[in-house]
Amino acid sequence: MQGSVRKRGSMWSYSFDMGKIDGKRQRKEKGGFRTRKEAEAALAKAITEYNGAGIVFEPSTCTLSDYLDLWMQQSVTVNGKVNTVKGYNNNIKVHIKPNLGQYRLKAISPAVVQKWLNHLKEIGLSKNTIYNNKTTLSAALAYAVEPLHYIAFNPCIYAKVPKMDDAASKRYIISPEDFEIILKRFEGCWYQLPLLIAYYTGMRLGEVCGLTWDDIDLKKQTISVKRTAFSGKSVNGSRWYVNSPKCKASIRTIKIGDTLTEALKQAKRIQMENRLRYGPEYTSAYLEESNRKGQSCQHILERPCSDRCTLPVVRLVCVDERGHYSGSDRIRFQCSPIINRELGIPFNFHSLRHTHATTLIESGVSIKAIQTRLGHANVKTTLSIYTHNTDTQEKTAVDAFEKAVKHA
Repeated sequence: MQGSVRKRGSMWSYSFDMGKIDGKRQRKEKGGFRTRKEAEAALAKAITEYNGAGIVFEPSTCTLSDYLDLWMQQSVTVNGKVNTVKGYNNNIKVHIKPNLGQYRLKAISPAVVQKWLNHLKEIGLSKNTIYNNKTTLSAALAYAVEPLHYIAFNPCIYAKVPKMDDAASKRYIISPEDFEIILKRFEGCWYQLPLLIAYYTGMRLGEVCGLTWDDIDLKKQTISVKRTAFSGKSVNGSRWYVNSPKCKASIRTIKIGDTLTEALKQAKRIQMENRLRYGPEYTSAYLEESNRKGQSCQHILERPCSDRCTLPVVRLVCVDERGHYSGSDRIRFQCSPIINRELGIPFNFHSLRHTHATTLIESGVSIKAIQTRLGHANVKTTLSIYTHNTDTQEKTAVDAFEKAVKHA
């Protein structure tokens, strides 16, 4: 059940749908709140009481598991993007509820959170996965502090993601030689294009899979990042969707060089030739307005060219020989194993983004420029995740010091 808040004059009010009573749809409304936060807190409490048939949600006795359900229903699904909702749900289901769900909400202390984070490290989770789980729990408990006032402070503030061993925290950087081996292995295959795009731009996999040819200006040599692709389950199996990128900073225009420009020209020409070759059997793609868990998005609808469709055709970049859309799962689960097992090169798709950023750092490009190119909302993300002392940087530092001492 979802509700809404709105401002009437100088005061705020809330309302939610109570369903049909005696054949008539009924809504619960209440006003007189001075701030939006007060109205949201009252809305959460009212819906909880309604769903619980008059049982008031009592913070002093409720479990974290029950509170997380409330938070997801009243805050995340209402305000979060589809990918955010999906990520939070997964973290809660797999790592938070099984370990902390039985605790009372008010019993979640910094010590409890720290013990849980340490446990996640002990079972072999990566630093990023542990950080993402902590972020999920912290967001949930922050909502319990304000606007709900269920707890006095957020215990996650005082807990830290444990320091990882070098082997566990190391991010693999793909050398130019290894990347040439990868490209040669996929020569003539559609997998090669998304690999090239990510390597030469640092784009995320979802952003690469969301590209259309209208986003690429081959004359100006630019790529405009406007959307990200993601998968979703339906009664008919997996479906693919696109929506806006994860943050405002991710909507950007990236300058590209001659190497990628030529590869894109060739790929575009081959796609046009394939369309002519397969004729009515070639697959066309359309973007259909849709909704996933309360969030507006667009469903990638595929039909043979011979089928009539009133929706405008969208020319996706990542398609196979017959025009079938190639989503991130197909690239991740088919391409990555070949590189890791057959070629013996440690690889995941995000390695291409990390390699791009690290190469720019080693080349002396400013952190601000790299932040903009990668689409990070905060420069701290660029500094903490994608930059570290490589052998090249260490040698540069040594050489610089030696030179400074000799000329002193």
